[in-house]
Amino acid sequence: MARKLTFYPFILLFSLAFLILAEGGSISINYGRIANDLPQPSKVVELLKSQGINRIKLYDTDSTVLTALANSGINVVVALPNELLSSAAADQSFTDKWVQANISQYHPATKIEAIAVGNEVFVDPNNTTKFLVPAMKNLQASLKKLNLDSSIKLSSPIALSALQSSYPSSSGSFKSELVQPVIKPMLDFLRQTGSYLMVNAYPFFAYAANADKISLDYALFRTNSGNVDSGNGLRYYSLFEAQLDAVFAAMSALGYDDVKVVVTETGWPSKGDENEVGASQSNAAAYNGNLVRRVLTGNGTPLRPKDPLNVYLFALFNENQKPGPTSERNYGLFYPNQQKVYDIPLTAAALNGKETAPVNGSKEQVPATGDVSTAASGATWCVANEKAGNEKLQAALDYACGEGGADCRPIQEGSTCYNPDSLVAHASYAFNSYYQKKARGTGTCDFGGSAYVVTQPPKFGRCEFPTGN
Repeated sequence: MARKLTFYPFILLFSLAFLILAEGGSISINYGRIANDLPQPSKVVELLKSQGINRIKLYDTDSTVLTALANSGINVVVALPNELLSSAAADQSFTDKWVQANISQYHPATKIEAIAVGNEVFVDPNNTTKFLVPAMKNLQASLKKLNLDSSIKLSSPIALSALQSSYPSSSGSFKSELVQPVIKPMLDFLRQTGSYLMVNAYPFFAYAANADKISLDYALFRTNSGNVDSGNGLRYYSLFEAQLDAVFAAMSALGYDDVKVVVTETGWPSKGDENEVGASQSNAAAYNGNLVRRVLTGNGTPLRPKDPLNVYLFALFNENQKPGPTSERNYGLFYPNQQKVYDIPLTAAALNGKETAPVNGSKEQVPATGDVSTAASGATWCVANEKAGNEKLQAALDYACGEGGADCRPIQEGSTCYNPDSLVAHASYAFNSYYQKKARGTGTCDFGGSAYVVTQPPKFGRCEFPTGN
């Protein structure tokens, strides 16, 4: 069908009404300290500020660290460790004292915004699962006594092993033995308190265990043909997004679509043992660099495209005293001497000014700078969201080609990108033109939910979508 680009004033007003640019996702960092050679916390705060990082997660409530973070402007997630869950569940007087000693005496000078109650409790060999939700409820009551319940959220990081099924993503479900005792009560608690589910997601583990079946490009956010979910028909171009959507599907199956998710751990090791397939500096730079680009350009997963991704990278430093395989001691973005293990942007400002380090999949040392191919550097494109509906897409298309200043000449009748002659194809071209013109800035690929960011070049006939590089 022929389609003319018309620019009626009332459509422009309509499109402007929903074209409030959505905020992109956020990149934060886990600050683990299982090491004997790390810099003093005061120096760490200086490092974080120099890198533009304004949100971190701790694994305890160490006094020296919390004091160093005071008046820094850095938001902090602290943790109540697994070994305290039984005490916290049994007696609210315990949580009263814990909150007074570990939270209220530091907050608000230290901007504590959440407490991680335990960590991956379901796989704790000490079997602390039954204490989790009662401990959360007692902590909430203790926070309320001090009028902190509205400013400090409670949650608990879960590992993907809490899922019974995760492939395809649409089949995602929680382990049946966890659903009634803890998953549903915890999700109820998160819903009632306006909190979010903390999820630790590591594509590295899935890739290392199935390197013969999973494409490395798919695991590292690099250009690939994608995988179509046989259940929902969505195409996935990254293992990370597929893993997250398995969690969303599991939550949806229980009726908790309204609970948000924050990825509280994800990363890739820069070194590993011989049997740890894929653990290398170049792959770590590729994964984390491309993930940062994916997160900061806005929008969510294929299943939840309107929810920006909020991610905590693991980890700030290599930690030399962590037990286990070599990889466990080599997830850091920085060496203990504060030098970068590899050079990637961590903020939107840095992202717009430089590329990620070369990500060619080799095991050679990665230089700090250098030319990068479009695909390998984590280039992104903006495409139309078919689920937005024709009216919304047309209004957004008119805005992009009109006031937005996108170059829409190639999609005029008779021009190079007119075919395929469809609203989705034309809107995708216009949205991408606008997005690239705005230097892929955070929130510039939203159009009121009519568009989302992809990490592979769009394919509409023979039309090539520019990257703006």
